[in-house]
Amino acid sequence: MSLISQNAVQKRRLRKSEADDGNDEDIGSLTTIDAEVGKEAKLKNYSKERKKKRTKVQESQQNKEEEEMRQLESSLFGSLYAPLEFGTEAGAAVVAPDRDAPLFFTDRSAGGGMDYFPIYEEDMAHEDEEDVVGIKGRKPVWVDEEEERTEVDIVKVSRLRKLRKEENEHLISGKEYEARLRGQHAKLNPFTGWADMDRKTSLPVVSDGESDDEGCVDNILQNNDELVVKDNVKLLPGMLEFSRLVDANIQDPSSGPINSVQFHRNGQLMLAAGLDKHLRFFQIDGKRNPKIQSIFIGDCPVHKASFLPDGSEVILSGRRKFFYSFNLVNAAVSKIGPLTGREEKSLESFEISPDSRTIAFVGNEGYILLISAKTKQLIGTLKMNGSVRSLAFADGGNQLLSSGGDGHVYHWDLGTRKCIHKAFDHGSLAGISLCTSQDSSLFATGSTSGIVNVYKRDDFLGGKRKPLKTIENLTTDIGEMKFNHDAQILAISSRKERNGMRLVHVPSFNVFQNWPGPRFSLHYPRCLDFSPGSGFLSVGHAGGKVLLYKLHHYKNA
Repeated sequence: MSLISQNAVQKRRLRKSEADDGNDEDIGSLTTIDAEVGKEAKLKNYSKERKKKRTKVQESQQNKEEEEMRQLESSLFGSLYAPLEFGTEAGAAVVAPDRDAPLFFTDRSAGGGMDYFPIYEEDMAHEDEEDVVGIKGRKPVWVDEEEERTEVDIVKVSRLRKLRKEENEHLISGKEYEARLRGQHAKLNPFTGWADMDRKTSLPVVSDGESDDEGCVDNILQNNDELVVKDNVKLLPGMLEFSRLVDANIQDPSSGPINSVQFHRNGQLMLAAGLDKHLRFFQIDGKRNPKIQSIFIGDCPVHKASFLPDGSEVILSGRRKFFYSFNLVNAAVSKIGPLTGREEKSLESFEISPDSRTIAFVGNEGYILLISAKTKQLIGTLKMNGSVRSLAFADGGNQLLSSGGDGHVYHWDLGTRKCIHKAFDHGSLAGISLCTSQDSSLFATGSTSGIVNVYKRDDFLGGKRKPLKTIENLTTDIGEMKFNHDAQILAISSRKERNGMRLVHVPSFNVFQNWPGPRFSLHYPRCLDFSPGSGFLSVGHAGGKVLLYKLHHYKNA
């Protein structure tokens, strides 16, 4: 055999042996992998078994604790988790109940010593017989027979010792215990006889020397009227207690200047009107002030709007020959005018008498036009020497005050329609505003120079020309003035001055120092009004808002 063939045979043998070795190695590696997988499975199973055992142990412990808690709760408060069955507690044998056995027993283990406490003989005012009388002879629906057999130790518990009648008293029956508790309650909470409106027992008759304070107290306690009425207290000068509330027209602000604001006689309804030709009504509560109604007057920018004092109508006017009437009951708008026999260019300014009978309009050439509030017809005219600029009623509507370009104040008697008094307004060149107090005892005049004079009307009519006080806190035209209901505050304002409004303390004639305050801006005030009880003050300005203030001195709106 040649060398080449021998080498080939050897090579084949070597290759075969290598192949066999490779197969053996593969088989070994597979066996190792299987062994490792088996070990991991055993470990997982072992860990699962340990977790199960641990969970079982925890559950058994938890169940044991819950059972112990249930037994403790049942021993303290009775059976909570099962229907109530007497004598079937855990670990106790079921025994038939003894009907003759008492339901209660007295624990005398702690009552060895005797503590001495004060005894009040008058504590128990109600005995058994008195208790029966106290329930007005009515028979009880059910009587517990066990009360007779039950005994209560009133010495063991300290708070029950007050129920003793004698010093050495220890045990009392259940019925006696109940009666004494009722008596103690009646003593601590006596019957409020003053609240019994149907009682027939009359008050004892008192002699002339004795006071009937008891009767007065009963009369006071039988109603909920205020014992101290703050409104009757005098308002002090200096600082005014007030707070700013939500704007009165916050739900529907005006797109133009506000020319009129006024409260209804009920103190809850308020109107606001201005140059945007709208008349709006708001319910004033100081929190939301919801809008009730809005009326559009297309051909009349409103310069003045006012309720009739009886609250039935609203009169609106502008720079027109006519005016409008809005009936609050029928919600109907009526157009009145032009007035027969008069050629008036404007009826923008007017005043309504307190008796709701007459409407006085400022006319041309010194004329005052008197209109019937009922028929809306012209019933008469009054003539001044100069031009008419302002009007104010007095004496419940029987008299009328007027002022104008000649600087005089006129007093008119509407019964005879004659001037009963005429006098010069001190230091005034031209009067442009007037107002009177509710009782007509005071009146104030405002001029173009910002001067405000306050007069006592009786003295003025008697010939005294000097005013009680001249107020010089404003320097521009006085546009609006008004006394509050008790004439302790006089509000004055000027349309031409920013924040041009002052509140005057009338008894001292001093301006309140903290009004309007540095944090509040009144813009350019154009109109104002007090609520009937002076609890609210509203101010309408050129920005279309109606500011609302609460005056804390006055309780009622």
